[in-house]
Amino acid sequence: MATPFGWTVDGFEVQFGTNYLGHFALITRIEPLLADNGRLVVLSSQAHRVTDIDLDDPNFEQQAYDPFVAYGRSETATSLFAVEFDQRHRDRGIRAASVMPGNSITDLPRHFSQEGLQGLFETVGKARAEAGLSPAELKEIPQAAATSVWAAVVANKDEIGGHYLEDCAVAPIDDTPNPFADGVRSYALDIDRAKQLWAKSEELISAAS
Repeated sequence: MATPFGWTVDGFEVQFGTNYLGHFALITRIEPLLADNGRLVVLSSQAHRVTDIDLDDPNFEQQAYDPFVAYGRSETATSLFAVEFDQRHRDRGIRAASVMPGNSITDLPRHFSQEGLQGLFETVGKARAEAGLSPAELKEIPQAAATSVWAAVVANKDEIGGHYLEDCAVAPIDDTPNPFADGVRSYALDIDRAKQLWAKSEELISAAS
């Protein structure tokens, strides 16, 4: 999350490569092993609300690097991956969804200083207050895992397929520009963008092979 600029060993911007493209490569290669009528659950983030993907420059080769923008793009990509995977495999009864687990204290923000992390919390609180939203609450680890478990073994897979989930429910679409609001931005569920990203991902992986 919000790492300094760097490259994976395959030459991809490190957040795009780690948070999204590696998962894409793994899942598409083991897809034949998935049982019919199964389900795929992938983790996205509220940070997808920061920005849409950039298909023309996914690796920040033509623009200044912003660590949080890069993180947001990688999480939007993850949501779009679930959308397209769901489209491609629902004829086998396989449904896919992306999950916002909720904010919790883990090692994820290890690239933030203590002051930087506190500043992020204050920014989130201010943005939510200005939007008339309730204060953001940190979840305990079991609470953060709950939506993933719910999606994997409890929820009706046909009701969650192709959706973005939070707090053990299908998240509503909310296109307000506030990056710290609840809900999902519509661009993270856009079927056409999901197809374009899939094609771009295959191209990038092929070029790196």
